[in-house]
Amino acid sequence: MTTRRVFMMQSVVGASVLASGAAMAAAPMVAETDANAKGLAYSADATKSKNAKYKAGQSCANCALFQGKAGDAEGGCPLFAGKQVSAKAWCSAYAKKA
Repeated sequence: MTTRRVFMMQSVVGASVLASGAAMAAAPMVAETDANAKGLAYSADATKSKNAKYKAGQSCANCALFQGKAGDAEGGCPLFAGKQVSAKAWCSAYAKKA
């Protein structure tokens, strides 16, 4: 039998888990016009990057900083806190995954 106290604690934990999941899903994408993105030569489509450092095959999906899982279309990056980057994107801070 669940006591009222246990039920209330479970309700609070459940609500906070749902809220954090919604916040993660609602994270905006980095815009190429963002000041930080401009400073890092961010390109939402790596193949269209005109930066001299860009090498064919490089993208956020295979960057050590990309926080998405393999196969994710987008994910977090510590360089763009609170925003998502496209797995197909690229920036000048690219570092190949080991």
